[in-house]
Amino acid sequence: MKMSNSIKIILTILFAIPFLCCKKQDEFLDAKPNDALAIPSTLADLQLMLQGESLFVGNDPALGEIGSDDYYLTPSNYNNLYVTELNAYTWAKQIYTAGSDDENWTAPYNQVYITNIILEVLPTISVSPGEQAQADQIKGSALFLRSLSFYNLVQTFALPYDSATSGKDPGIPLRMTSNVTVRSVRATVQQCYDQIITDLKTALPLLPVTATYVTMPSRTAANAVLARIYMAVGNYAEAFKYADASLGMYNTLMDYNTIVPGPRSISTTFPAEDILHRRMPGYDTNISGDNIAIIDSILYRSYDDNDLRKSIFFSITDGFPYFRGSYDYKSYAFSGIATDEVYLMRAECNARLGNTAAAMKDLNDLLKTRWKTQTVNGVPQSTFVDYTASSSEDALRKILMERRKELIFRGLRWLDLRRLNKDPRFAVTLVRNIAGTQYTLPPNDSRYAWPIPDTEILASGMEQNPR
Repeated sequence: MKMSNSIKIILTILFAIPFLCCKKQDEFLDAKPNDALAIPSTLADLQLMLQGESLFVGNDPALGEIGSDDYYLTPSNYNNLYVTELNAYTWAKQIYTAGSDDENWTAPYNQVYITNIILEVLPTISVSPGEQAQADQIKGSALFLRSLSFYNLVQTFALPYDSATSGKDPGIPLRMTSNVTVRSVRATVQQCYDQIITDLKTALPLLPVTATYVTMPSRTAANAVLARIYMAVGNYAEAFKYADASLGMYNTLMDYNTIVPGPRSISTTFPAEDILHRRMPGYDTNISGDNIAIIDSILYRSYDDNDLRKSIFFSITDGFPYFRGSYDYKSYAFSGIATDEVYLMRAECNARLGNTAAAMKDLNDLLKTRWKTQTVNGVPQSTFVDYTASSSEDALRKILMERRKELIFRGLRWLDLRRLNKDPRFAVTLVRNIAGTQYTLPPNDSRYAWPIPDTEILASGMEQNPR
């Protein structure tokens, strides 16, 4: 992270703009940081720094979603993209405008910078016994948010985890200090995952089981993120452990027969499945906006006509399906954590561990809430018939297919491509066709690590990702 970016941090905090409509959430985010945050000295100061909504809630990287295979663009919509989006869509060697920063890199490191300030200042504050719980929660939240930022960065700017090479593959700089004069050096991929897991496990007992506000960290969310991380490194026993722990704390699923979708989302407020609310601003307008990204036709046809996701997730315009099923009621770009994802993680882990019956139970428990209910002789009856599996591999294939259908446009497809491409059974080659020119991305290609902005390479001297 360059010194010039530190200025952006203070401006981001001072002018954080709340966007959430729940009255209590509005009051929480409307508590504006003041000039004291330039030199934070109290627990209240640190709490306000964590409430920087535009910094922490709305800044997840979007490059992976832009490069994923769930949609395609017409030539006219493709030509309307910004330079970075246009180049990311075809996995180009150079994707940025020369000499420019990119928010996919700078925003997460801005988050890391603020969490480091919090973690450095907190031990200098005198905390009374009555304030200890608040101090613990602040520390846990800062560690959680730093860990999540590192995780998002390593999933975007480093190669997928490989146990044989992770000890030497270049990861991302692990900025562990707020001192912006310290030169950034890339840690190995293994060191990155070790630090991410250490931060989260340290945060876990310091966090409340359920956060007062869905935009803030909780123990439920920390367990779910740990499950995500262990899925990325292929440790399915540990991933199961943390997915199971998360669902043990909160396991609500919505009945899609009862929800009232908004024009671009599944509800007009926070959905009941929401565990941690996040979004990807770089994906919101030019790609996922109204009638821009056309859903892959094979994917769309895979939804059963009795599957309510087919009508709730998509609208048809001029014969083409477009996405409208976001879990963020003001955008298409939800990238947070919800219980449906955790059910699918636990199901996948069970399948991989040979627990076929348990895997299918989780899958069926989820899907029965998505299927139409019809009234027969005055009695509501579900049209859903439980899926069955002839083997653990059959269960795994069904779960992975439903994972793609359920978690569409949540920033997760790119992560799944990265990890599943390591297995020849599930590896795919991505293809784009634009005005007669075909672009491809083979499995395990070096372009699964996006380039670091050249400004960062020049400032630090660290190595660039090969393209």
